[in-house]
Amino acid sequence: MKKFAIAAATATALTLTMANAAMAQTTQTTQSPMVLASGEVTKAKEATSDTWITTKVKADLVTEKGIPGTDIKVETNKGVVSLSSTVAVTDAQKAIAVAIAKKIKGVKAVSADGLKAE
Repeated sequence: MKKFAIAAATATALTLTMANAAMAQTTQTTQSPMVLASGEVTKAKEATSDTWITTKVKADLVTEKGIPGTDIKVETNKGVVSLSSTVAVTDAQKAIAVAIAKKIKGVKAVSADGLKAE
């Protein structure tokens, strides 16, 4: 009877060990999509941040007196703002537009190469 009890206990221990291993493998498998999803969330946050920056820069340019804000195109990619226009602007207007863009939270750099100067 004692041998049977030892054998049963050993079998139970082996079963539990194997079940733990299987459960750990299942947990790792189910966590992989979460890792992928977190990468997608990061991309979504960047896109939202870029959209917010673009909107804020454009709004500040439109409300600034002496700047043809409606004629200046604003694009943002990973925090880098690009300003361009089809209408010529003065050097002073270009400098003000760059300064406005630089003061927005989240802006890493500003490129005004696309602004046509008079």
